Amino acid sequence: MKNTDLIKEMYANFSTGNVPAVLALYDPTIEWRECMGMPFVEGDGIFIGPDAVVANVFMKIGEYFDGFNIAVTDIFGEGDKVAMVGYYQGTNKATGKPFKANAAHIWTLKDGKVTHFFQAVDTALLAK
Repeated sequence: MKNTDLIKEMYANFSTGNVPAVLALYDPTIEWRECMGMPFVEGDGIFIGPDAVVANVFMKIGEYFDGFNIAVTDIFGEGDKVAMVGYYQGTNKATGKPFKANAAHIWTLKDGKVTHFFQAVDTALLAK
């Protein structure tokens, strides 16, 4: 299976709440770089390993946002790099205001497993 297909499958599983299937694609030493403007990020925003991603990212999303989802506009890649372009949408719990914020993800894969993740998102829109 091509790396772009693996990432498409991962987003499909995330959208249906199948987190175990998502995590099955992560290398045990995945390096996750969360955008520093995300409200739950402390320190440098780098998390190592699937357990750290779940505890410091996935579990935190529900604390700050209602109805959070990722709308994927495009997925493309070459070799070990895959990019997702789309947007986040949901409602900020603190403000009660809905948001739609541009987002991009860069994934690096090796032997069918995600080894690195980089996020870029318009965090100002999430905070409004």
